[in-house]
Amino acid sequence: MRASEHIYAAFQDGTLAGKTLTEICKTLGIPYREKNRVEKLLDELMISGKIFQNDGGRYGTSEQLGLVFGKLVGNERGFAFLVQENAEDKEDLFIPKKYLRGALHGDTVLAELSPVSFGEREEAKIVKILSRGFDKIVGTFRRDRRAGYLLPDEKKFSTEIYIPLSDCSHIKSGVKAVAKITSYPLGRTPGGQIIEVLGDEDDFFAEELSIIRAYRLDKKFPERVEKEAKAQAARPITQAELATRRDLRETLLFTIDGEDTRDIDDAISLEKTDEGYLLGVHIADVSHYVFPRSALDEEAFERGTSVYFPDRVLPMLPRPLSNGICSLNEGEDRLALSCLMHVDGQGRVKHSEIVESVIRSRHKMTYTQITKLLEGDKALRNKYADIAETVDLCAELTHILQEKRAKKGSVSLDVKEAKILFDENTGEITIPDYERAFSYQIIEAFMVLANETVAEYMHALDAPFIYRVHEKPTEEKAAAFRAFAQTLGLTARFQADDVKPYDYRNLLKSAENLPSYSVLNRVMLRSMQKARYSAENKGHFGLASDCYCHFTSPIRRYPDLCIHRVIKEVLHGGYEQAVQTYGAFMPRAAEQSSERERRAADAERDVDDLYKAMYMSERIGEQFEGVISGVTAYGLFVELANTVEGFVPIESLLGNFTFDADKFRLIGTHESFTIGESVLIKVIDVDFYRRRAEFRLLEKQDKE
Repeated sequence: MRASEHIYAAFQDGTLAGKTLTEICKTLGIPYREKNRVEKLLDELMISGKIFQNDGGRYGTSEQLGLVFGKLVGNERGFAFLVQENAEDKEDLFIPKKYLRGALHGDTVLAELSPVSFGEREEAKIVKILSRGFDKIVGTFRRDRRAGYLLPDEKKFSTEIYIPLSDCSHIKSGVKAVAKITSYPLGRTPGGQIIEVLGDEDDFFAEELSIIRAYRLDKKFPERVEKEAKAQAARPITQAELATRRDLRETLLFTIDGEDTRDIDDAISLEKTDEGYLLGVHIADVSHYVFPRSALDEEAFERGTSVYFPDRVLPMLPRPLSNGICSLNEGEDRLALSCLMHVDGQGRVKHSEIVESVIRSRHKMTYTQITKLLEGDKALRNKYADIAETVDLCAELTHILQEKRAKKGSVSLDVKEAKILFDENTGEITIPDYERAFSYQIIEAFMVLANETVAEYMHALDAPFIYRVHEKPTEEKAAAFRAFAQTLGLTARFQADDVKPYDYRNLLKSAENLPSYSVLNRVMLRSMQKARYSAENKGHFGLASDCYCHFTSPIRRYPDLCIHRVIKEVLHGGYEQAVQTYGAFMPRAAEQSSERERRAADAERDVDDLYKAMYMSERIGEQFEGVISGVTAYGLFVELANTVEGFVPIESLLGNFTFDADKFRLIGTHESFTIGESVLIKVIDVDFYRRRAEFRLLEKQDKE
């Protein structure tokens, strides 16, 4: 056994745990004059990450020294907080600048607790940086006679990046750029190299691209991935493949999507039967073209999801697949996985089957067209006479499914989402007032039913799988939401420690005709835990479903693609093979997909906020009706009908105010304000740094 291994074994059995160099020498019977040799062995163990040394000079494993593992969240003033991993019930630890020891925002670190406290928070010191959070950073480039510097857009990354003049003399000062961090010299500014110039500092699209790059997103695929995608897209559908599939090309089926949708991964069919309805949900068989561990699969796993912005899409799969061979285009033969469900008059799935199929979409319909068909538009009903009655049948079944789900207690979270329209020719941004047509609800109801049916089938087999889970709210958050609802004058008597979906649903229903309805929706959503992917079935609170998954969008979501592979393996009788191949992989895929989903949502929100800010900058001086969506000690947030949210500073309000945080209320000497009240505002300015509009309150409005 090597000397370092012998010493490490003594740490593992506790013999040397928490001892200083002097104490270690004494315990091992090594003369103190040979301490340098022992110290080198200890350094070797520390470099390998097996042991650590705290501020008191004591050595041990991370557990023996009581070290805390977590990720740093920086602050522009130089200090940071340590968010402990797997410690939801613990406060974040405060780390002063002097104890960061070169660690920066986003780094994964080990820290030791300090006897000093920061107010009510515990204080800590960095012991070791385990991994860096950023290898690239986005910001504004500045240059002087001596060197260049990148000033990060991310204010939590509280240091600039030094760029040697020899590497940046050709780059214009003031541009938005991406720097690759090349060095982290202790006690000095990190060094870097400019790898991409995005555009001028005041250019709108450069700012948008800065946001996209800050989330480490890119539209461009590696060359080998593009090459593989083209090769797969060129594969013809052979007769041998067709012979093993259910031929549904003569079945009347069609797609329903937005006007600008190009990656169409779901189609529907519906027939009336003696026992009720035969509903078919037909999903693109992406797994036929994307093989496990291929270049395409590795890239899809890394991306996790497609990301959608007003002027562009960053697809999970290259265009030859996402817009080509996998997209269920009108009039073209496509391979699919079809979930065929026999549904009775109460919306119950009496029996179902999942089959590999070949389909041919009859029409590419839009939500607008479906809405007009249901409204009786004669011209459209004549044009689409072959599906007009089927569309009516879709509406009929949707009402049945909605009623059934309502009885189960499904929480219909009608949270407003902005529909931002960008005209590439004129550069005009349009944000129409929020509207959720019934045609959207048809697709939602059918996809939810298919997702539930597939999940239940696979769960019954106990096959490796990725579920979409949504656990019930914590007692603390449920109690806070109950208190909030009561401040709006609503009756909320549910038990916070055992809240049920129907408790939330009944509360929503009681407020559906009130101005505060959309705000209640939003606060209710915040009170819930985040939906995520899991290899373990934990149910879906929001849908009041015992078992749920994402099956219907394999072009744009990795979990859907992943479970398609398992389903097909099981359909071919390969259950044992599925367990062996995917059993250990599913938890990793679920965790990765959840993280990528959060990243995409954050990026989409930030870019949407930028577009909203630009949109409102053209409307300074205009008046709008809105609803108070947030109350703070510093002012009011007001949401307009088109989902744009702006801020009313407290300094602009008449009188003096006190803030009641428990009741979400500003109590003034002249007038008081609370969430959900209708107001008339005037647009005063736009803060592009915060990406939000500034409003002036003109008057409160009585909507009762």
